[in-house]
Amino acid sequence: MFFKKIQIAFLVAVIFSCGAYLKAYGDATSTAAAKDDLQSKIQEKTLQLQDISSKLQEAKNNLTQTQDQRQTLQKQMNFYQSTISQLNLSIQQDSVSLQKLNLEVDSLNYDLKDIQSSIVDKKSAVNQLLLEMQKSDTENSNILALFLKNKTLADGVLETQSLSNMRNQLKLDIQNLAGLSQEYNDKIKEQSAKASEMQVHQSSMAAKKTILTGQKEEQQAILVQTKNQEAIYQKQYSDLKKLQDQIDAEIEMMSSILRKNIDPSLLPPANTSVLLDPVPGGIMSQGYGRTSFAIKTYKSQWHNGVDISAPVGTEIYAPADGIVINVGNQDKFCPRAAYGKFIEIKHDNGLATLYGHMSLQVVSIGQRVTKGQLIGYVGKTGWATGPHTHFTVFAAQTLSPARPGYPEGTQKSTCGPMPVGGDLNPLLYASIK
Repeated sequence: MFFKKIQIAFLVAVIFSCGAYLKAYGDATSTAAAKDDLQSKIQEKTLQLQDISSKLQEAKNNLTQTQDQRQTLQKQMNFYQSTISQLNLSIQQDSVSLQKLNLEVDSLNYDLKDIQSSIVDKKSAVNQLLLEMQKSDTENSNILALFLKNKTLADGVLETQSLSNMRNQLKLDIQNLAGLSQEYNDKIKEQSAKASEMQVHQSSMAAKKTILTGQKEEQQAILVQTKNQEAIYQKQYSDLKKLQDQIDAEIEMMSSILRKNIDPSLLPPANTSVLLDPVPGGIMSQGYGRTSFAIKTYKSQWHNGVDISAPVGTEIYAPADGIVINVGNQDKFCPRAAYGKFIEIKHDNGLATLYGHMSLQVVSIGQRVTKGQLIGYVGKTGWATGPHTHFTVFAAQTLSPARPGYPEGTQKSTCGPMPVGGDLNPLLYASIK
């Protein structure tokens, strides 16, 4: 009699498991078409992104630094047109990425529902097994009693085996339940990560739309100023070069004094891991100090940082923790003659950094930034013959104290508040290729 109860209990547990499987199978069948459709759309977006990435790479290859080439109005217009096309592609890339992420989140929702259903069914089967095992334990307090109740030793062994099978099944079900719970938590984390990624693409798309508008306005302004005539452009360029030389001489006059005031004991040891590369994927187009380009181009014959070439709209990141001490736009004082849109950060390690020629800044004075945080985007504002970021490292000890109207780290110049300090070779602290 007891053996039959054990068989029935085990059979009920198996039926519950089969029922769970059949229910899951039925649910999966009913949603299979929807999930297949989602996967097809995700694959379609993946192929779109591959095509856009290929076009973007081609556009980036066309936006190389042109420092050694004679500047002409036509080259300037070609640059703006190429930049506008590249930004449109980049915006499209963000848009398609958002669409793909939305589809992936929908797919994850299906997975979560399937897992939830399986968890409910598995819990039901476990509860049923526990109930039947509890009844069995009540009716049979020990193995000896179990053997004595049976007519033959074979029947006793069989009943003992049936109880062991139930316990093994219970252990397996509990392990599966734990696995399902872990899978559910993993899917939730994946969903959260995709939501964060979506926010990044939304912010990127908004920023690049702003940059795109700025590029179109700059293009139109040059056309208005030059009346689309090369002779007028060359006259303006010649006058601009004189102003650039004047500002360069002012910067070097102040910087040369401040370089002598650097106390090495207040600096971190030279190590290329001190600072992150602020423009990952960019290419160093000009080095630090008395470079060949600086000798023939700058009045001072000195370059107080390194130039990192990258397309307009490329992200710039804080290379270390610190406080933003200056955010400015020198094009308001002397268009195309100095750093243009710039940011200055004083770090916690005794260094300060400057980023020039930006197209957009996304931090403000007094804001604390962390290593790897987005601070702005590469541009071609100020004195720049091609899209790049001018990256200077200062000894923070040499920065000027804050004065009314002039943020910390700046001094009065022909071009308004000018960031100056004792400059150091950035390659001593950062790995930039």
